[in-house]
Amino acid sequence: RLTQITEEVLLANRLDRNDVRIFSEWVDVPHLVKEAVETMREQLPESITLTSDTESNGAALGDPNRIEQVLVNLIDNAIKYSPDGGAVIVRTAPARSSVRVEVTDQGMGIAPSEQQAVFEKFYRADPQQRAGPGGTGLGLYISRELVRRMGGTIGVRSHPGKGSTFFFELPAP
Repeated sequence: RLTQITEEVLLANRLDRNDVRIFSEWVDVPHLVKEAVETMREQLPESITLTSDTESNGAALGDPNRIEQVLVNLIDNAIKYSPDGGAVIVRTAPARSSVRVEVTDQGMGIAPSEQQAVFEKFYRADPQQRAGPGGTGLGLYISRELVRRMGGTIGVRSHPGKGSTFFFELPAP
């Protein structure tokens, strides 16, 4: 856990200095989603289900390592905020001129007034929540910056008490 925190702080610092190299190549996003889901299943609590629903055609322009980093972060957050017996679903679909990835959970949701703030550095929706999942408040900031630097967009749809769907889109051919 300490290693993960250190890596997040260092990466956020490098992003702030514009010292992160982002490669750009055509990537099979559904394949990356399947790999990330399989990786995350290894650390999945028995009380949570994780599934993927991917379109077969989903090429996008981006850095495969950074896309996987964003996927793992979004899936990890969804797992952390899902109640026992909850489900996390990762979907891909071609959009107009992009490929869209969505990670949906059945967690506590995010108030509309906080939905943009969750992408800010060190932001925690409820910093007083001692019994809830821990974190640095850097994961979504890092994800936002990586997606933005690959020419994409990231966002969230959420309703308190009904879960959240975090999504990102990357340019498609």
